[in-house]
Amino acid sequence: MSNIIKWIVFVVVLYALQTSFFPLMSYHGISPDFMLLLTTSYAFLRGPEQGAMMGFATGMLKDLAMGSFLGMHAFTHLLLGYLCGRLANRVFKEQFFLPVFASLAVTAANYFILALLMVLLGYRFNPVSNVQYMLLPMLTYQLAFAYPVHYLTYNMDKKMRTQETN
Repeated sequence: MSNIIKWIVFVVVLYALQTSFFPLMSYHGISPDFMLLLTTSYAFLRGPEQGAMMGFATGMLKDLAMGSFLGMHAFTHLLLGYLCGRLANRVFKEQFFLPVFASLAVTAANYFILALLMVLLGYRFNPVSNVQYMLLPMLTYQLAFAYPVHYLTYNMDKKMRTQETN
């Protein structure tokens, strides 16, 4: 099986978990965002170009699942995947704290970019209650699942790289 097919299967499995199983355990409609965690980890491991591609792909999957504005999540995930990839050469990829702190920063950045886009589109919301009921549970979920997703992504990437060299 080619490496691209393995990555597609990995993305589809995480996507299926995110859209089918974890909404059952959601808090106020908020559940973990595996697509954003995967984009962050993949970008740190593979660099800005491939991180942006993974971000676009996972963002489009998320847009298709949500049924809201097509391309909003694709844009934010692409942007954040590129930025994480640009920071990839400045960090140690094997560290435990990398996926945890990066996921918190990327989740907060994703939230504020999406909020800014919604305001620019003319939607109104209460920022204080929105942060309390959306961002804080989202950060908690991301904190809980950042390391397992990064661990799986790191090990899969390591296997793929050893297969490419052989």
